[in-house]
Amino acid sequence: MTETQKKLFEMAVQAQKKAHAPYSDALIGAAVLMTDGRMFSGCNIENASFGGTVCAERVAIFKAVSEGAHKQIKEILVVSDAEKPWPPCGFCRQVIAEFANEHTVIHTANLSGKIKSFQFPEIFPEAFTPKHLD
Repeated sequence: MTETQKKLFEMAVQAQKKAHAPYSDALIGAAVLMTDGRMFSGCNIENASFGGTVCAERVAIFKAVSEGAHKQIKEILVVSDAEKPWPPCGFCRQVIAEFANEHTVIHTANLSGKIKSFQFPEIFPEAFTPKHLD
């Protein structure tokens, strides 16, 4: 892991410990690095109405935006306790697309440090982005 990946991993693991997942028992943490160098973390927060559930990736991104970070994601790391690291869900991929570019890197990891990295276009090749609305 690079130093940046290590920092994102540590932040995501700390966030994961705060996850509220009484329905799925899937504790997820995420950390995002914005292009201005600021990092934010988030955990999944489930809701009994399921539709009110928010994934860790979205929490981290929403925190970054609401705290005034530059609105461009450089890297994001998602951690789960699964043997095979979980990728962002489709809903999260769409939210990432709002703030990503072709250079944005998505890292998936598990607690033992197994990591897999993707350029954003690899994980969401035909994303609907703000450019479609120009």
